[in-house]
Amino acid sequence: MDTRYTPQQIEPKWQQVWAEKQLDKVSNDAVSADKKKFYALSMFPYPSGDLHMGHVRNYTITDVIARYKRMQGYQVLHPMGWDAFGLPAENAAIDRNTHPAKWTYANIDNMRSQLKQVGLSYDWDRELATCSPEYYKWTQWIFLQFLEAGLAYQKEAKVNWDPIDQTVIANEQVDSEGRSWRSGAIVEKRKLRQWFLKITDYAEQLLQDLDKLDEWPSSVKIMQANWIGKSTGAELSFAIVGSEEKITVFTTRPDTVYGVSYVVLAPEHPLVETLTSTDQKEAVETFIQEVKNLSEIDRTSDDRPKRGVAIGASVVNPFTGKEVPIWIADYVLFEYGTGAVMGVPAHDVRDFAFAKQYNLPIQTVIIPNSPLPMGEGQEVRESAYTEAGIMVNSGEFNGLDSVTAKTKIIELAEKNQWGTAKITYRLRDWLISRQRYWGCPIPVIHCPECGIVPVPHADLPVILPEDVELTGRGASPLAQKEDWINVPCPCCGTPAKRETDTMDTFIDSSWYFLRFSDAQNDQEICDRNAVNNWLPVDQYVGGVEHAILHLLYSRFMTKVLRDRGLLTFDEPFTRLLTQGMVQGLTYMNPNKSGKDKWVPSALVDPKDPKDPKTGEPLQALYATMSKSKGNGVSPEVAIAKYGVDTLRMFTLFKAPPEKDLEWEDADVEGQQRFLNRVWRLVSSFAETRQNGISDKIDRNLRRAIHIAIKEVSEDFDGGYQLNTAISELMKLSNALQDNEDKSSTTFLEGIETLLTLLAPFAPHIAEELWSLIGHTDSIHLQPWLTHDPDALTVDEITLVIQINGKVRGSLQVPSSASNDKQALEAYARSSSAAQKYLEGKEIKKVIAVPGKLVNFVVV
Repeated sequence: MDTRYTPQQIEPKWQQVWAEKQLDKVSNDAVSADKKKFYALSMFPYPSGDLHMGHVRNYTITDVIARYKRMQGYQVLHPMGWDAFGLPAENAAIDRNTHPAKWTYANIDNMRSQLKQVGLSYDWDRELATCSPEYYKWTQWIFLQFLEAGLAYQKEAKVNWDPIDQTVIANEQVDSEGRSWRSGAIVEKRKLRQWFLKITDYAEQLLQDLDKLDEWPSSVKIMQANWIGKSTGAELSFAIVGSEEKITVFTTRPDTVYGVSYVVLAPEHPLVETLTSTDQKEAVETFIQEVKNLSEIDRTSDDRPKRGVAIGASVVNPFTGKEVPIWIADYVLFEYGTGAVMGVPAHDVRDFAFAKQYNLPIQTVIIPNSPLPMGEGQEVRESAYTEAGIMVNSGEFNGLDSVTAKTKIIELAEKNQWGTAKITYRLRDWLISRQRYWGCPIPVIHCPECGIVPVPHADLPVILPEDVELTGRGASPLAQKEDWINVPCPCCGTPAKRETDTMDTFIDSSWYFLRFSDAQNDQEICDRNAVNNWLPVDQYVGGVEHAILHLLYSRFMTKVLRDRGLLTFDEPFTRLLTQGMVQGLTYMNPNKSGKDKWVPSALVDPKDPKDPKTGEPLQALYATMSKSKGNGVSPEVAIAKYGVDTLRMFTLFKAPPEKDLEWEDADVEGQQRFLNRVWRLVSSFAETRQNGISDKIDRNLRRAIHIAIKEVSEDFDGGYQLNTAISELMKLSNALQDNEDKSSTTFLEGIETLLTLLAPFAPHIAEELWSLIGHTDSIHLQPWLTHDPDALTVDEITLVIQINGKVRGSLQVPSSASNDKQALEAYARSSSAAQKYLEGKEIKKVIAVPGKLVNFVVV
């Protein structure tokens, strides 16, 4: 028999067998509310053309979980699809002079083939692509649900405008210098009519329901809570001197209102133009132009000095009756809150720095409960005091603790109509408009008589026209398609126009997990029973970079569709695993900057790392694999060299799933050696088995077998510690290898246990060896094993013999005597070690530690 392990032969063979037998296909008839189901899902990929190691790791983790759950008797839904719309595909198509659909579907075909190579147990009958009309028909249907519920609306909003390419670009496409990533032009802010979804209507639910997500990483929940950004405080109004109008600010610290020394407006605030005095007009206009060139990140960054200018107008603080000046500053954004803030330098770090910079008054109104050595009216000079304390310089509230004063100040404001209690959120409504071609068309028609008219459900999908000219410049290509734009109004028949914006691709990915439950349904988005029986997703696996937007939008979408009567659950993902990155050995030239500093690993001698162009020494480090760093490892190359199972085992063993993983060839080869040992062990047993199996029971080996079952199961159920589970497989393999009797029923049990436990991790070699030892049914259809507690009991324990605390020997004693101190002492006295070291000595004391040792104290 050939004892060589040849993964390149056995892996394609079994992949074909599994596909022919539809081993991973699951029927909706097999799941109901009272049956065991498990929905395992990886975040679906953008079809860029090739898999990378991050994909392999993500999908392997989910696949191992899915295979384990199947063996536990669950009906498992484990699907795969493609997040296929978006600007990258459109730009790639422009660069290649092809159509985005052609480029995208070619990439999907290639990546599907690569995924199948990795031996992932997907139900491919449920495959979907978000760019398919069969899918985006239902994306449009969802949009109409939002529109009908009053949760979708159109308004003017500021966008990033590339003046060279004459197009809108996303925030992510603006670099740190405020330039377009594509043209290099300084990005401008322009107002366009844009579509929004009212996610703010669900802000409180999204925040409160984080408490339901017990099996999400706490870091992800914290990020979402911060993004939602609930603030409790008050809106206070300041009357403008010489005007009937007022400036309203929101503050979480109404207890500091007596310390207001100025009010700041966003430069974009409409009041700025009308309130600016003649002598300040030039300075204000110059400042506003400068701010236009700053990104939102620059304006709000804590690292940049805050800049501003007075506009020559004032407001009255209603609590003190004093006039304070109005300024504009770069750190106040019109889109956030009321577009105005009150400046309290003594009790806010940013306001303190601003006041110091422009020599504005700093009035202390709260002092510590244990006062600092300063007089009551003394100004803060070195830093702002931002904690709670005792009120001073605050009229009738002097002497109160600031927490109590906060409530009483709000009551006073409401009584005198100066303000009101208010809860605000940092979260803003979701801007979904994109002025590009390769996205889901927004299904509305603009009628001069009827206004905004939804496309009738029966007319969905609104299909993207194929014959468009893509240049990457100017308005949306759809705006040039007169024959597509011009349609009669569905309500009155008047000539009308289609909406030419397409949707943000986050829309597509915010509901795809629902469609997998009934992916082939062409009559409705999904059967109600199917979606509510399969969902929520039991295990979701993906990168932490999606912790906020994708996961927050998916939660929002779920809650809206629940309220529309489609879903019966509140949250889409019960359990979340955010896997770490795959890092490669990376070389950097510290004397260069930007992309030029990275030197591809393939061009460097690791024994003497130097820049091949300049000869300069290079720094070696581990960094996330990427094309730009030249540190990636192709999955196809690795599979050809090592085999899929070795690659899977390495990605699972090298680090816990949630930690970053450093690629090292030596570690990959270590897993290859382990699988080779398993191959030799089992194939050798298959040969000797022909001579018959004895009925002999080996209690020590059986204990090792059932320890492995227990430990691997606990590693699965206790947080998917897959790396330590593989360690247990190695221990069992070693125990089998070291066992002298390889023809007993216990040894057979050990071989079958090893393969069964190995199957989720290395499915191909496990299947091949299972067949080799005589089984005709698939190992992946075998039930998961449960350990026998009786097998774990130990017949003997090792008793350590000590003389005056020094170890002098040991012996095996019956485990039944492990807690009997007198029996342990008797066994110890009779040992050869004790007799040797006790001869001629006087025993002063005997210390017996149950189950461990006996120590003789002698003179």
